[in-house]
Amino acid sequence: MRVGILGGGFMGEAFLQGLLRADVASPVDIAVAEVSEGRRTLLSEYGIRLTSDLESATIGAELVLIALKPQDLENIDSLRGHLADDAVIVSIAAGVPLAELQQLTGHRAAVRVMPNLPAAIGEGAAAYLVAPEVTEEQRTRVRRVLDAVATVAIEVRDDEEVDLATALHGSGPGYIYLIIEAMIDAGVRLGMKRPDATALVLATVSGAARYAIERGLHPAELRNAVTSPGGTTAAGLAELESAGIRAAFDDAIDAAFQRARELAADDD
Repeated sequence: MRVGILGGGFMGEAFLQGLLRADVASPVDIAVAEVSEGRRTLLSEYGIRLTSDLESATIGAELVLIALKPQDLENIDSLRGHLADDAVIVSIAAGVPLAELQQLTGHRAAVRVMPNLPAAIGEGAAAYLVAPEVTEEQRTRVRRVLDAVATVAIEVRDDEEVDLATALHGSGPGYIYLIIEAMIDAGVRLGMKRPDATALVLATVSGAARYAIERGLHPAELRNAVTSPGGTTAAGLAELESAGIRAAFDDAIDAAFQRARELAADDD
């Protein structure tokens, strides 16, 4: 697949790594447009074509990945008339509605994607919104790209569902890292060496997630399996429940959702 990536920052590089790792595209088939000379120097190790010009990166591209910051999207109107008729645009710019993406580029075959941080190691999650004009062949291209960076990719119905997904899985790693940090700090406070606490907590979080995926059971069943009556887990869970952890997470995700909607409204 011939791919043009507009923006060679962290997420642009994450998708680049995924494309190469999954053999979706070879280095000679990928062009990256990046204005920072320092970033272009770093990306040169991949053997791809590098440019500072957006239009140049899209020449012959079957899929154009827009990995620019939302405030930099005003420059993509230069793509009008330069994209191949059968090209599909994939945007990971946060808070930019699908219709606005189509209007800015003048290209109807467009897909809006919300990935998350673990995409950098091919373990991400993604939600995506597909314009009606996208063909089945173009859908296949998009899925190949998403499968290269995400273990789960969910198609949603509208921009509001993308905003909700942003609050859930887009911001989700931040919530998990806070839990990891708090557990490590508690272990250290009670006398454990920080490297030991860190190793145990990271293995616990990773293992618990993997176990839940493989078993496919409801989280409550998994929680009950590790909670003996009157035991240590029961005591810890009772404290979390009394502290209102469920309500706190509900409020956090709702706040993130409302903020995502506000950002989208600001772009309109």
